[in-house]
Amino acid sequence: MRPGGGGSLARAAYAGLSWGVALALFLHRTDLRKQGEQGELLQPLIFVLLVLCSVLLYFVVSFMDPGFVESNEEEKQPMRAKHCQLCRHCVRRYDHHCPWIENCVGERNHPLFIVYLAVQLVVLLWSFHVAWSGLYFQQSWEWLQHNIFLLLSFLVIAIFTIVVLLLLVSHLYLVSCNTTTWEFMSHHRISYLRHCDSENPFDQGVILNLWRFFCACRLVSWEKIYFQEDSDPV
Repeated sequence: MRPGGGGSLARAAYAGLSWGVALALFLHRTDLRKQGEQGELLQPLIFVLLVLCSVLLYFVVSFMDPGFVESNEEEKQPMRAKHCQLCRHCVRRYDHHCPWIENCVGERNHPLFIVYLAVQLVVLLWSFHVAWSGLYFQQSWEWLQHNIFLLLSFLVIAIFTIVVLLLLVSHLYLVSCNTTTWEFMSHHRISYLRHCDSENPFDQGVILNLWRFFCACRLVSWEKIYFQEDSDPV
């Protein structure tokens, strides 16, 4: 299944949830609404643009080729590639299949996936602050009826903030070590790692790992790095 072949429900849910929560923050007496009413439009405009940016990044990562191995290459699967049963294709430097974006995270879209997580976290942290500014707790049924939408939005924001923060931190750690979620979780089952003297033959130091990950504009031949590491004298 190539990107776009399915997952319309998850994508629609994400878009609806993003704009629904953003709408709730403007419908209630939050700081953003007060600034808009006072004619101070800069922060509300930046907030809307950030939400739009996060949604666009989500769809780009969701529909982007994660690094599918071409059919003529599948006879000799590249190192660090893995066949995804859900996508039914081999993916270069396979990290994981993400049900939220309904796509694999692999060599081509992994950097943009982390950028998306970072932008999403900024939006969530700002939304958390804005939602809190509009909550004035009172023990009355009338207050609950009036603020139920904002209260639910606040809970959703809090949950997703924790999830996205954990995801971003874990992926940045793995990238700094030049390893993937699949390799980290299944180290003992992967032949090229199980039979290697080094615990991580692809680790070239934090700075070079991050540089290769975010700045390399071409696919990496992991076999060269692997066998170079394997042939280095101990």
